[in-house]
Amino acid sequence: MAPDCLRAYVFPLCLFLLLFCNCNKAADPFRKVWVARENGKFILYRNGVPFVVRGGSGYTYMARLKAIGGNTIRTWDTVGLGAILDEAAANNLAVIAGIYVPESKYLDYFYSNQQKVDSQYAALRQLVRRYRSHPALLMWCLGNEVDFPFKARYNKFYDVYNGLLDMIHTEDPDHPVTTTMVNYQFRNVMNIRLKVPGLDILSFNVFGDLKHLQRNLTSFSWLWNGPFLVMEWGIFSPQESKCTAWGVPIEPTSTIKAWLYRDFHKNYLPVNNPRFIGALTFYWGSKEEVTPTWYSILDENGAATEMVGDMQALWTDSVPQHKAPALEDMLVNGKKAADNILMQPGALQTAEIRFKTPVIKGLRIMWKVLDEDFDPKSIRRPLERKVNIIPLDSFRVNFRAPEKEGPYRIYSWIYDDYGNVATANTPFYVVGT
Repeated sequence: MAPDCLRAYVFPLCLFLLLFCNCNKAADPFRKVWVARENGKFILYRNGVPFVVRGGSGYTYMARLKAIGGNTIRTWDTVGLGAILDEAAANNLAVIAGIYVPESKYLDYFYSNQQKVDSQYAALRQLVRRYRSHPALLMWCLGNEVDFPFKARYNKFYDVYNGLLDMIHTEDPDHPVTTTMVNYQFRNVMNIRLKVPGLDILSFNVFGDLKHLQRNLTSFSWLWNGPFLVMEWGIFSPQESKCTAWGVPIEPTSTIKAWLYRDFHKNYLPVNNPRFIGALTFYWGSKEEVTPTWYSILDENGAATEMVGDMQALWTDSVPQHKAPALEDMLVNGKKAADNILMQPGALQTAEIRFKTPVIKGLRIMWKVLDEDFDPKSIRRPLERKVNIIPLDSFRVNFRAPEKEGPYRIYSWIYDDYGNVATANTPFYVVGT
């Protein structure tokens, strides 16, 4: 029979065997962490006790996370892993330890370079051996948002990836291994099923598309019906949000973010799915991505946005004594961000913050105008512009538009006396004359 004809029969047969011989690992009381299927439900066990992952994607402010009911953090790489594990253990938190692997597209740069491949393997084996017995370790995450293509030209990537996966399982049989993908991607799930059979758990980084996760899990359960984590979730990402006429995303206020978080948790996070073993809110800490505030659940000094109180309420059924200030909106020259605000260079402008409730005594506000960053994955801090904001400590200010033509944002951070912060920003465009 010709090779092409063989392929026509072999591929469907392999797919059939993978999909319908979907074996589940039995409970193993001799392992520290394992996943078992009991009465049609997947359960993650840690030290013999059922454990539902509940926490924040990030690795700072651990005591604060524990205080609001969290039990898990995660990293994206192994930088400073020892110190992170030690601090987590001191706060009785578990750690999903991320292991960086180059994306599959780097075939020539990395995967075809045997010296680099061998060096990575040796370094990671040493790292796994070093931390496999740490009491805070929950599982390994082999790669974050690594694409899994099907074409034969990527076979070297799969050889290296499966080699690392086998090494982790050999060196550390006590902890499962997962990987993450952006949203539920049928292609990635199928290729993982066909080419990476050793993964114990699949994880999803999902934001606005969380609305479709339960449907996808159900519709494609014939393809894969294993346990899953929602490794990152929260509000809409910048890529999923409405934009101005010049193509920059419009960021919700911290109050709207908190509302979205509650709505997503109530209506879309698949906590009742029998395959669900936990979720982590993104981003626990302060993160520069598109803006300094988009994903930041805490500010750079640890002040808590309204979402922190919602995380506490959802995890502990108790609300914080003092909630973060609740904002109505920010107006610039009486307009909202969706009005596509244009300015002339150096012209006098106004900006104001409006509150949902009367202003609480003791609130303090900080204003800044920063350059706009068009790169949705940028992690650099935008340049601050000196625009003569007066008075700086008022909820209504005047400022001069920057002299240079281009896109900018005006930001406000509103602090109370209890360690809380509210945030808002509005993009605008300076048009040269």
